[in-house]
Amino acid sequence: MSDGAMTDAAMTDTDSRVVRAAHRRQGEFPPAPEPLAVPALDSHTHLDIVGGDAAAQIAAAAAVGVTRIVQVGCDVPSSRWSAALAADNASVVATVALHPNEAPRLAASAPAELDEALRVIEGLASEPRVRAIGETGLDTFRTGDEGRVAQQASFRAHIALAKRFGKPLMIHDRDAHSDVLRVLDEEGAPDVVVLHCFSGDVFFATECVRRGYVLSFAGTVTFKNASALRNAARITPFDQLLVETDAPYLTPMPYRGRPNAPYLIPLTVRGLAEATGRDIDELCAGISATGERVFGPWQ
Repeated sequence: MSDGAMTDAAMTDTDSRVVRAAHRRQGEFPPAPEPLAVPALDSHTHLDIVGGDAAAQIAAAAAVGVTRIVQVGCDVPSSRWSAALAADNASVVATVALHPNEAPRLAASAPAELDEALRVIEGLASEPRVRAIGETGLDTFRTGDEGRVAQQASFRAHIALAKRFGKPLMIHDRDAHSDVLRVLDEEGAPDVVVLHCFSGDVFFATECVRRGYVLSFAGTVTFKNASALRNAARITPFDQLLVETDAPYLTPMPYRGRPNAPYLIPLTVRGLAEATGRDIDELCAGISATGERVFGPWQ
């Protein structure tokens, strides 16, 4: 969950997360794009707050060639929901975690609440359809100095979980590039690290690629003012590149500001193909291969 996903005023409970998402979904969903000739996947979405029936959203995505979805947990309720959805749908796998802004909220209430939430995440992490630990990481845009100790402690705990279970680590990084790399270097990164909604420039992308991390690009790469992201995508190897919606947020052009959902992945894929000069069919095949390597087989 990225841009605008965790507002200070809304960091109260799970219900407020749903309310925030409903507010951002105002307006009609965009029309379905032209289907992809070679199937791709959505490596990061939040179907629990996209709106409508999850089965219908999964079917709509499949109809345009988005045949696999990674449903992402941000707190205990959404992580449980994600694991349950993946258990019942062959085209969905799940991730579980406490969002970087969830950890300080829990710690501010009572340290025991954060510890208990982490124990629940640990329990969910063992489920076979849970394929990654995330989204975790650092967010210095929404969390002030008073919450950063808890945020870093939570990040380190999630890194340990990913290594213990041998699962990828999915990172939320907002205004914290150097600190994210520092903590990963200090703790020792898991074998697979995914930078969700990659937001850095060529320098940061180079550092991540050098470490073997996977960069997942969202609809932001299609925004007119996102030349730095497009430059970062150009230097990202096929086998370290993914694409995502982060739905219901970050709807790609030309529908920026309207609700997002996995069926809109073709718009971002085509934007990436244009930005990088890559053949779109080869790009989709590369994304699919990377997705299978990172998250394992869907079926």
